[in-house]
Amino acid sequence: MISKIVHKLEPIALVGGADLERSVFERAIVHTSCIIAADGGARHVLRFGAIPDAVIGDMDSLSGEIKAMLPKSTVHCVAEQDSTDFEKCLMRIDAPLIVGIGFLGGRLDHQLAAFHGLIRFADHKCLLLGADELVFLCPPQIELPLEAGTTVSLFPLAPTRMKASGLKWSFEALDLEPGKQIGTSNEALGPVRIAVDTPALLCILPAHCFELTLRALLHQCGSWPAHA
Repeated sequence: MISKIVHKLEPIALVGGADLERSVFERAIVHTSCIIAADGGARHVLRFGAIPDAVIGDMDSLSGEIKAMLPKSTVHCVAEQDSTDFEKCLMRIDAPLIVGIGFLGGRLDHQLAAFHGLIRFADHKCLLLGADELVFLCPPQIELPLEAGTTVSLFPLAPTRMKASGLKWSFEALDLEPGKQIGTSNEALGPVRIAVDTPALLCILPAHCFELTLRALLHQCGSWPAHA
């Protein structure tokens, strides 16, 4: 059993090491109760004039100079190499919602690794926010109060069956699978309802939908169980 380092009853901000604009950082922390850095993400937090409440990772991206600026009690080194720094953080955070910033943009392999982390730890509600888009793992069901014309992309990372209403192309049942059928570039007609049978479907929305998506994830019914 892995011990939790962070225990919060409100959403938290998790900062990664990918390119991060100040506006995205400030937008996220308005809605979160504390700031956690994934390894080199601490550089961004300090750059924006804040101190992370905890830094978690293998510390291979944390320079000695940055580490010296952090309170020793906040640095938690996890030496194993079987998980990414993002996953190391997810395993050690107990919070109703994690807002991940500094994980979209930059290297494609790092973005794909973050998407893998969303699926590997599907029992954690986590919303990744970038400058232009946001990404989250669809829970068993969710209602999003979107404006008509909003682009909605649904991308499966494993076979899954879903139903959706409120989209330009809605359906009572649709099987999605990588290499066979995906659901990108759909369009909201208004509020959208999505139900899915497997924790494997990414929802991609414009970044301006951040606040409404955050509220929807906090209040949606049902969640995925932890992996055995």
